[in-house]
Amino acid sequence: MRNRGFGNTAIAGVTVMALCTGAWLLRSGAETHAPPQPSAAQARAAGDSGRAAAPALPPSPPDRVRIPAIRVDAPLMALALTAAGSLDVPPASKKNLAGWYEAGTVPGETGTAIVAGHVDNAEGPAVFYDLGALRKGSAIEVDRRDGSVAVFTVDAVEVYDARNFPDEKVYGAAKRPELRVITCGGGYSRSTGYRGNVVVFAHLTGSR
Repeated sequence: MRNRGFGNTAIAGVTVMALCTGAWLLRSGAETHAPPQPSAAQARAAGDSGRAAAPALPPSPPDRVRIPAIRVDAPLMALALTAAGSLDVPPASKKNLAGWYEAGTVPGETGTAIVAGHVDNAEGPAVFYDLGALRKGSAIEVDRRDGSVAVFTVDAVEVYDARNFPDEKVYGAAKRPELRVITCGGGYSRSTGYRGNVVVFAHLTGSR
């Protein structure tokens, strides 16, 4: 595995593949349950930075993420690195739990904050099952421990094959408060699980 920049902080390896086994699809024996995938219309247009960014917030750990358009309302746990140097993931048994990379950027402060969660588990859909159905302009809200709520607006929703994952585009440093929400996608193989990742690109547009 090669090193890559991850949310303004160095991190090693393909960090989200542990999310991508597709245990539910393998157990069901069919691809008819595959989660939605983003269309080309939701990709970032050249030169489009979306709505103006709001001023950065002071650091405060996040406690919860809400994405009303796809009915996500989930607690956030802190994620660290595994012994192998990749990002750990939330327990698969807790399907309505997401995580954020604690050693990286805090959601709301300047830089690229990372949130990740499972698309499914052995029992069925998990927290980010519908992430690929999210559309540009949708809101993502992050409750923070200081009582504030960081409000992000979705700029793009894209899907990447694991073999051609654009490290710098997804994990690279940002000059404004940005957020990436990541789960699995990109088609499904019974032998290897999901072939890639769905990535939501968003930036801070408000707070309360």
